[in-house]
Amino acid sequence: MQFKADARRNKLLGLWAADLMGKSGDEAVAYAKEVIKADFEGSGHEDVVRKVAADLGVKSNPNEICAKMGEFLATAKAQLMFDT
Repeated sequence: MQFKADARRNKLLGLWAADLMGKSGDEAVAYAKEVIKADFEGSGHEDVVRKVAADLGVKSNPNEICAKMGEFLATAKAQLMFDT
């Protein structure tokens, strides 16, 4: 269950970041998939924060990204509860 929640959190984070970068539609979905894949590079969520922070540059910072991850994790868990 935690794996699914983390993956969904990363997807939501990727879509949020894509929007900040001006991406939409298929391009935003493709970027969200890149963010999901970034989580497999190492343990913990630091790899995701690093990727998104590097991609966003001055549009965000690691602290804001971590805060968004917390928000999106709560959203992801709620979504998963209603999906099952």
